Amino acid sequence: MEARPRLLDQVRGRLRALHYSYRTEQQYLFWVRHFILFNGKRHPADMSAAEVEAFLTHLAVDRQVSASTQNQALAALLFLYQKVLQVELPWLDGIVRAKQSRYLPTVLTPDEVKAVLSHLRGEYWMIGGLLYGAGLRLREALTLRVKDMQFEYRQLIVRNGKGGKDRSAILPDALVAPLQQHLVSVKERHEFAIRSGFAGVELPYALGCKYPNAHLAWGWQYVFPAQRPSRDPRSGAWRRHHVYPETLQRHVKEAVKAAGIAKPVSCHTFRHSFATHLLERGYDIRTVQELLGHKDVKTTQIYTHVMRKGANAVQSPLDR
Repeated sequence: MEARPRLLDQVRGRLRALHYSYRTEQQYLFWVRHFILFNGKRHPADMSAAEVEAFLTHLAVDRQVSASTQNQALAALLFLYQKVLQVELPWLDGIVRAKQSRYLPTVLTPDEVKAVLSHLRGEYWMIGGLLYGAGLRLREALTLRVKDMQFEYRQLIVRNGKGGKDRSAILPDALVAPLQQHLVSVKERHEFAIRSGFAGVELPYALGCKYPNAHLAWGWQYVFPAQRPSRDPRSGAWRRHHVYPETLQRHVKEAVKAAGIAKPVSCHTFRHSFATHLLERGYDIRTVQELLGHKDVKTTQIYTHVMRKGANAVQSPLDR
């Protein structure tokens, strides 16, 4: 009789069957493992609402995690019970989610953006230019593939963005020539890798099974590949990954420090600045919503609270 897979292997298999991202897979596995250890290695099927609520309380009170982190842990447990154990328990719907605080985003002025970008070099300057000039999320910029760059239309296609949605985004004129020149160099490295026997990229879903040589096709290569190949954590094959997020984050942090900016700036700050500056220039909020890929316009409306024009252009009586 074939042995039943371990619980964490079942969770991993279900996540991959439903095409969850590798990052979500790692996070959910972490929280499921942590939940089991917190309850003395008891099987989740033997637990109920009391254990789940005690675990979430432990995270909030003892670990002092944020509301978003607490809700992420709850989402992992909901997935475990509903998708893996396939247990429809009434108490799951009664679990109270932590209310997230609403913070105004940090926004750079155009001059501050220019100062930060001036301290980035090479491909990091181009990635930073896309974060600000196209309003991309960090992962969206790093996972761009050659086939999604539409230079003639001055646009690029974001594949599998947040929520699994595709969308088109602006390709700034200032980046067209540098990106084209950059891709010439990337293609030379790709062709050398093919001759050396270690070329190829990871492909979405089962595309690699349907087209065995697609991982070598030029169009599927990353626009910003890593310097060295690495082993794919899922398939185990040697592949050319994209630039690691931590690498760009480190370069941006150094650029912000060199620019003398005291604000808490991250890679995502470029995206906030992109939206705010478009609204300040009079672009319709629905247009900005589509460019950002927001599902609800209410998410985009937060940028109206940090604008320097419109309703926020109120003069202080002290300045009179």
